[in-house]
Amino acid sequence: MYPLIRRLLFLLDAETAHTASLGMLPALQRSGLLRLALGAPPSQPITCMGLRFPNPVGLAAGLDKDGDHLDALGALGFGFVELGTVTPRPQPGNPRPRLFRLPGDTALINRFGFNNKGVHHLVERVRQRRYPGVVGINIGKNRDTPLERAEEDYRYCLEQVYPHADYVVVNISSPNTPGLRDLHEAEHLDTLLATMKVEQQRMVDRHDRYVPLVVKISPDLDEAAVRITAERVLAHGIDGVTATNTTLSREGLRDRVRAQEAGGLSGAPLRPRADTILATLHRSLDGQVPLIGVGGITRGEHAASKRRAGASLIQLYTGLIYRGPALVRECAAALRDAPGPG
Repeated sequence: MYPLIRRLLFLLDAETAHTASLGMLPALQRSGLLRLALGAPPSQPITCMGLRFPNPVGLAAGLDKDGDHLDALGALGFGFVELGTVTPRPQPGNPRPRLFRLPGDTALINRFGFNNKGVHHLVERVRQRRYPGVVGINIGKNRDTPLERAEEDYRYCLEQVYPHADYVVVNISSPNTPGLRDLHEAEHLDTLLATMKVEQQRMVDRHDRYVPLVVKISPDLDEAAVRITAERVLAHGIDGVTATNTTLSREGLRDRVRAQEAGGLSGAPLRPRADTILATLHRSLDGQVPLIGVGGITRGEHAASKRRAGASLIQLYTGLIYRGPALVRECAAALRDAPGPG
């Protein structure tokens, strides 16, 4: 059924189709049609970062920035759903058009720019959730917040989401907020991670619960930068790393017209680089920190390759757009038998 739905959605421009498909999901979920069409979600429990995940296949941040569709997206069979990226204050993001399909490459380019309704809206939506799986919240800084004050935005967001999140992701790797990736630099990264760990402990004391902190990194780091990031993650006791965000590279794209669009590239062309970063991280961290593998998963075997590279969990985004909900179960089945890194 999904190939027909996709054909209709692809007649619309990419962002309109994105909005329309999300808008339809809650009604389908409430009617029971999603459960009827998809069956029971995969049961494949895994414990990671001290959390019990119903299965290791998650939805990556970016699809539902505001938590408006959490229950319906969870009904697609995901073991966990990551919301955001959310910022302290609402912001419109970049002007449209800002999302582009590259069907010949099974890819997307986006330059949304953290468009979201602000952290207070997201918190209210998460408070109302019925989805029983794990919920992560991905946090960032507002576009107009200077880099030297970025930690204030991250600290504020962490304070607001902490009572409602199962884990929190510090996003320093979107290519669509000017200067954000400078936070990968050792000095900035050291300061930010130290600040976030202090704030995390303050929240533990206040709420009497430990919410893991994860950092999401760029695929455009060289090997030395990945090793430095791993060192800082270990030094500050960060609970997990997500590898990776979207890339600025256009290497190997067939669609040379769309390749000229600014923004982050996701989908199949990202997979080799994302897997390389994942494997380098796993070696550099000596398996001491759980990894979430994301980037270019369009078939079950790609999920298995993330596991072999060192991922404990995987996330989908672009592959879901092209393959539909069947990909969730395909990936869960592939991970059931996939060996870990050798």
